[in-house]
Amino acid sequence: MTVVLALRCADGLVLAADSQITEPDRGLSYPAQKLHGLGRRAAWAGSGSRAVLYDLEQIFDSQPETIVEAGDVGRALQTRVVPVLQHHYENFIEDVPGQEKSGSTPATYVLAAGYSDGKPFMVDVDPHGLIGHYEEIGFHAIGSGAPMAQQARALLANFRMNERPVEYGVLAALRVLDALDETSPTVGGPMDVCRITTDGADHLAPEDIDKARAEVRRWQDRERDVLDTLFG
Repeated sequence: MTVVLALRCADGLVLAADSQITEPDRGLSYPAQKLHGLGRRAAWAGSGSRAVLYDLEQIFDSQPETIVEAGDVGRALQTRVVPVLQHHYENFIEDVPGQEKSGSTPATYVLAAGYSDGKPFMVDVDPHGLIGHYEEIGFHAIGSGAPMAQQARALLANFRMNERPVEYGVLAALRVLDALDETSPTVGGPMDVCRITTDGADHLAPEDIDKARAEVRRWQDRERDVLDTLFG
């Protein structure tokens, strides 16, 4: 299971992902980098076929600023993603002689967030090549863990992260990922978090993640304190 989420705050964006890859056909589970830089002020992550995502990583790494500085970032992503999807769809062998039918497919989602010409964007391209824009909604998630991420986001909606500085968004994103890590055996760390403002994209180091988790614990302690005194 994969979960990638993007969150918009008052002064920035957060893109975050788990790092566990599960291949049920082969009974494998291992960590892998899902979140990548996209120029100086953006990042992207994907869910789905590792073969497709590998090809996309090579393309995105070779021309990140061209994508981000395009007049329409969604179309710029779509132009690069769709041919790769088509190639893998055309060459995918669904039935392999001597093996049980595999559940694997080349279907892949891509989610990118950042700033283009000073304006925030949160864009995904789905396995059909369709573009989705979520900067106005302020939240989006992809991957098989996306429904659970959406539920977690709804539970945190009263904190109005879209009205708070991006540092708060980092805590919310990490809290959601860690909650999914606790409840799903196929979501796992280490967690990757990228904090994005007009000044640039900052990929948090492990020690920064640890500091953020300490702040999440303080947040949870404060919630318990309020609940303890709620009825006087």
